[in-house]
Amino acid sequence: MTAIGTAVRDTAPRPSRRRAGQERGRPVLGRFPLPWRLLGYAAVLCMGLLYLLPFVLQLVTGFKTDPDAAAHPLSLLPVAPTTAAYQRLFGLGGTGDGVPFLRWLGNSALVAVLVTAGRVLFDSMAGYALARLRFRGRSVLFALVLAVMAVPGVALLIPKFLVLNTFGLFDTYTGMIVPLLVDAAGIFIMKQFFESVPREVEEAARVDGAGVLRIFWSVVLPMARPALITLTILSFQGSWNEFTHFLVSTQSGRYETLTTGLARFVSGGLGGGTQYPLKLAAALLSTLPVAVLFFCFQRRFVNGANAGAVKE
Repeated sequence: MTAIGTAVRDTAPRPSRRRAGQERGRPVLGRFPLPWRLLGYAAVLCMGLLYLLPFVLQLVTGFKTDPDAAAHPLSLLPVAPTTAAYQRLFGLGGTGDGVPFLRWLGNSALVAVLVTAGRVLFDSMAGYALARLRFRGRSVLFALVLAVMAVPGVALLIPKFLVLNTFGLFDTYTGMIVPLLVDAAGIFIMKQFFESVPREVEEAARVDGAGVLRIFWSVVLPMARPALITLTILSFQGSWNEFTHFLVSTQSGRYETLTTGLARFVSGGLGGGTQYPLKLAAALLSTLPVAVLFFCFQRRFVNGANAGAVKE
């Protein structure tokens, strides 16, 4: 009976490896009947529309009048479409009570570009040093970097103000930019990526006579393009949306950015009334650069975020 049972089991059809792999690779929704899949797609579509609804309301409200926005805040169609809010933002209304939006935009662009360039340069250099160079105290230094990531940013507001005020950097562009040039999270991202780069590439360049800086700049850094793109997007987004640092490093309106200017605007510092169209139009314009940057490099951002996950 044992031999017969063994023969029956040996002659029984078995699923091929290819078919088993295809079954494992099928999408989760593809394993359900068509009605259930349609219900799942409908639920996902409803969730997506619900998520986009605030942005659509923000866009529509910018073309409403103040009475219309106050009377119909959730209406998706303006009663009398107008561009008065955008004209006032850019100083085209001729009323003389325009919002200094262009100055806010210029300050935000200046700070974001310089901070992004500085973080990409300094974070990549620090990450490479922690990943490849052998020096005394390297482990302690990396532990300090991780410790900085664990400290809430709010706890550093008063020390930041005292340091900037002591060195005469308060209410200056230098005080706005220099403290943001290095980021602990960016150092960690670049270190993890550089550790995934094969050492054989650096050893081959070293045999050809390249030094540490030449290997970093000409060999390793071009290979880190996915991580650099990720760091660029995160740095630009972080510096563009920064608020607490600018709150303690500036005082005069000359150095206001979009975040601090909009905060003063919303709090009633630039006129009374609700002014919903003007506020939402300014908020919409302030989010466009970050949204465009992210959607343009979305695929590279995802690849860069996963680049250092697997080591060779």
